[in-house]
Amino acid sequence: MTLSLEWIDEREGGAGAREEQWMDMLEKLLKIAGEKEEFTTGIVTLTLTDDEGIRELNRQYRGLDKPTDVLSFSLLEGEQPDIQYDGDYEGSEEGDEEWKDEDKAGDPFSDLLGDIVISVPRAEAQAEDYGHSFERELGFLFVHGFLHLLGYDHGDEEQEREMFAKQEEVLKEAGLIR
Repeated sequence: MTLSLEWIDEREGGAGAREEQWMDMLEKLLKIAGEKEEFTTGIVTLTLTDDEGIRELNRQYRGLDKPTDVLSFSLLEGEQPDIQYDGDYEGSEEGDEEWKDEDKAGDPFSDLLGDIVISVPRAEAQAEDYGHSFERELGFLFVHGFLHLLGYDHGDEEQEREMFAKQEEVLKEAGLIR
């Protein structure tokens, strides 16, 4: 298995040709960031939403009743997520021989790294505010969210410097400069 991106568009009207181009860029960013972090297997789910959709998630999971630009929900850190698995899942089409870790054998959720949710209207507004392209802002938010999935945070100045330096390195390699 490789590092892969699955995406959902919850916005009214859904995805179109423009969004398909975004996914190519985001898959490239995922590959670069994954290689830099020596994390090359797993599944990342990206949900594109609007300000109201992300506001609801922000309220529900962080207690903040306001929209934000990106949220990350890691399945790697802390306590195990409250996902119920009843053992009836058939596994991948390739069969159970694909499972390398016996503790995770047959568990359909073991390859999931987590979910990233991005507010597209907020990304568009921030791109304009910061004077760079929408693609650069979307890429920044995606890499930011991915690093959160891996356990990075920006709770203090040192953590913030480290995380933002990693983000900029990935974006630069992908050609998404300010």
